[in-house]
Amino acid sequence: MCGGEGTRLRPLTFERPKPCIPIVNRPSIQHLVSHLSNLGFRDVIITLGYMGDAIEAALGDGSLFGVSVTYVHEKNKLGTAGSVKNAQKYLEDQEFLVVGGDHVTDLNLLEFYREHQKERSMVSIGLISIDEPSEYGIAEIDVNYHVRRFKEKPSPGEIFSNLASTGIYVCDPAIFDHIPAGKKFDFARDLFPDLMQTGHIVKGWLARGNWTDVGSPASLRQAERWKLQDIPYTSISGDLTIRAGQVQGPVQLGNAFSMGQNSRLIGPVAVGAGTTIGDNVLIGPYTTIGENCLIKSNSKIFSASIYNRVVVGRNSTVSGSIIDNDTIIGDDCSLENDTVIGPRVVLRNNVVIHSRTRLWPEVVVPDGSIVKEHVLNEKFDVRCEGS
Repeated sequence: MCGGEGTRLRPLTFERPKPCIPIVNRPSIQHLVSHLSNLGFRDVIITLGYMGDAIEAALGDGSLFGVSVTYVHEKNKLGTAGSVKNAQKYLEDQEFLVVGGDHVTDLNLLEFYREHQKERSMVSIGLISIDEPSEYGIAEIDVNYHVRRFKEKPSPGEIFSNLASTGIYVCDPAIFDHIPAGKKFDFARDLFPDLMQTGHIVKGWLARGNWTDVGSPASLRQAERWKLQDIPYTSISGDLTIRAGQVQGPVQLGNAFSMGQNSRLIGPVAVGAGTTIGDNVLIGPYTTIGENCLIKSNSKIFSASIYNRVVVGRNSTVSGSIIDNDTIIGDDCSLENDTVIGPRVVLRNNVVIHSRTRLWPEVVVPDGSIVKEHVLNEKFDVRCEGS
């Protein structure tokens, strides 16, 4: 399911759909499809809505990932279950797995699929224990894994379980009889309550491993940390120039990478092609830098996600931040943890961006500014709540 606009991740989703946000310099949907392929799933149906062309460009026909991809376009918003109903003709022959296109996970979904086939219920829900379940649907199950209660985004006093729905389901084709055609209809809000009220069995599957739906900048950074931890060894693609610097792996280095004197790269780190790092630069673990970036001398970057063609000025520090394409960070700047900087932003010199702050695309921040709240640009939608 790849239909949402990703408003909660703005400004990162103004110019790309959420499944195309880069994680370790690859669109996140590529990580997901690769994982499904490695588990043995071969036929992938993608339901498309917002900026679907970018998802098609990222996956093509699926052959590079060992799968066959079919695209189903959604003219109007149909909700999660409605979008699956829209692809019914491709899913009627056998049980099928439903996964959100923005999911990053290493869960054994083949085990989930096979467990559902053995137990034969109308639908099975992938459940995972989390610390803060209020942003998810939660389920109460019995010893037979039957779902007894389900509550979408519970309020305090309603959190009867910390088993959150992953939004990953295995469905019997008979489920299409319970989803109206051409109407907005959700799995959690509409379908599951209807099934349970009419006496149908809804089962849970207890997941073990890593999962996130990349619904916030913090979860996006966590997903990238998982993927960086998967880098098994140092790999170099093409030419590189390092002058009296130090690289401590594992790292991924793209072609035409250059690093100046006395700079240090401490993995796990991924750096794209054509990126230049100046002298006396420290880049700490769990950092990704995209293509054709310029990291100037005496700067420090820790646990950050820097996209393509970004400039980081001299003596600047970037900590736990996400910086989108073509942004310019001036000299002596400080970007605190959990900041999100949109594309083509310009920070002049001596700027401080406080934590949990977002800057909309094409914003210009004057010299010496201290930014304590979101800086919006009215040329773009200012909402950041929703899907």
